[in-house]
Amino acid sequence: MYLPLPGYPLYQLGGPQLRVFRTNFFVRLVRPGVPQPEDTVQFQIPMEMTRTDVRNYLQSIYGVPVASVRTRVQHGSNRKRDSRNVKIKKADTKVAYVQLAHGQTFAFPDLFPTKEPRADGDPTEDPQARLMEEERQRQRPDPRRPGIPSWFGV
Repeated sequence: MYLPLPGYPLYQLGGPQLRVFRTNFFVRLVRPGVPQPEDTVQFQIPMEMTRTDVRNYLQSIYGVPVASVRTRVQHGSNRKRDSRNVKIKKADTKVAYVQLAHGQTFAFPDLFPTKEPRADGDPTEDPQARLMEEERQRQRPDPRRPGIPSWFGV
């Protein structure tokens, strides 16, 4: 007699397909350390995840067309030692390089764009410049008390 796993529905002939709403894997998008082609995206994935799992994950959940998937295992370093002089090894990670379908490109989003300086040079517009100017005003010596340090107050 076949006993299903607890919480897993019995298969019935003509029954609906089992739908999975929450995955067992967590995939993290990683900014590559070296320049990659525009159609290649780098992910950090669990060690148990295979190339087929990555392809199905991206195509079924996010609707991303995938051409190919390459994986590698990044071995963690073990050069560090703790207070008892015992080697500490960092965990190994698995990296997946996903090549998108023809014509698809991916550009990593610029989360912190640099602000252009204002042409008129008005320091009151920028809050940081305004605070720095206020601090300079506060630290200026008092003209009514020449030669007396600022910490010597009444």
